[in-house]
Amino acid sequence: MDQANGYSDLKFMGWRRENGRVGVRNHVVILPLDDLSNAACEAVANNIKGTLALPHAYGRLQFGEDLELHFRTLIGIGSNPNVAAVVVIGIEDSWTQRVVDGIAKTGKPVTGFGIEGTGDIMTIAKASRVAKDYLQWASERQREECGISELWVSTKCGESDTTTGLSSCPTVGNMYDKLIPQGIYGCFGETSEITGAEHLAKERAISPEVGEKWYKIWKAYQDDVIEAHKTSDLSDSQPTKGNIAGGLTTIEEKALGNLEKIGRECRYIDALEPAEAPAKGPGLYFMDTSSAAAECVTLMAAGGYVVHTFPTGQGNVIGNPIVPVIKITGNPKTVRTMSEHVDVDVSGILRRDMTISQAGDALIEMIVRTANGRLTAAEALGHREFVMTKLYRSA
Repeated sequence: MDQANGYSDLKFMGWRRENGRVGVRNHVVILPLDDLSNAACEAVANNIKGTLALPHAYGRLQFGEDLELHFRTLIGIGSNPNVAAVVVIGIEDSWTQRVVDGIAKTGKPVTGFGIEGTGDIMTIAKASRVAKDYLQWASERQREECGISELWVSTKCGESDTTTGLSSCPTVGNMYDKLIPQGIYGCFGETSEITGAEHLAKERAISPEVGEKWYKIWKAYQDDVIEAHKTSDLSDSQPTKGNIAGGLTTIEEKALGNLEKIGRECRYIDALEPAEAPAKGPGLYFMDTSSAAAECVTLMAAGGYVVHTFPTGQGNVIGNPIVPVIKITGNPKTVRTMSEHVDVDVSGILRRDMTISQAGDALIEMIVRTANGRLTAAEALGHREFVMTKLYRSA
């Protein structure tokens, strides 16, 4: 692949949803509103093979912005174009219905069930019948040819080391430099991991107003979360012990490598709240997220992104239940010792037998193959990490 061939001509086969968005997977999700409903959802998924339960730890006695984020995440996950239909189960009806109503705005099939006054056995039986009908309906949905501009691609890195900022993160950046102009939606995050390079991130905004919006998000995270709750410093957290073992001894080193993921030309056009869907049209967005891999990927999936690119140095094995996670590494040792986790090997960059542009093209090719149905390493190995972000202690 090269520029002469035209990235705008790239096509993939996707499922077009009722609201016009395009997915690259076709899941029927059994979604618990709260932790008490996990068992019922898992029982339904056990009854109806091919459906997917998403158990999680929260949903009781949350309040304020923490509760709003909870709803935004669940509704966003159910609304993601990789999901064909949803069964929602909650302990009671009203909050369950709020999630159902939010997902229903996409036009996709969704039904909710409350356990109170019914019990697990009857709820599971009723939900299983609906899930079975949804699964059979979804199995007959056909892929159609779609232009590359209809793809939403997010990114986050993990288990970073010196190879990450030199190879795998610039590979993602090169991909964005080539595909953002073609009309795709992109997304980066990891608010705390930009510490030390915040002045550079602020300057990459499309306008001073967007840069200032981003800076307020970063500053609030720094002041209200990090500084307010740290015991001494961020040692063992930012950078992690794994980062330090890989040669990244300061958060500044880590931040500079992290920002390589947004390329040389891209400018982000808005700064989003966690799990917020972009609303300003195609382009690169920032999302306020934790740097924890499973939390970050879950929030971006809730924002509507359908493919995730994940540069790793020493071998992060993260996956996601509904979004394929493509692993890219430039670390020769990781390629040698953890090859089953690697989708795109860009270690040739460090040997100088591969350019950043060639690596970017290899990633674009893998994104298209993944969108066309190729299982990522994380999918093949069964990695389905789904972790909600919680802001406060429960009431």
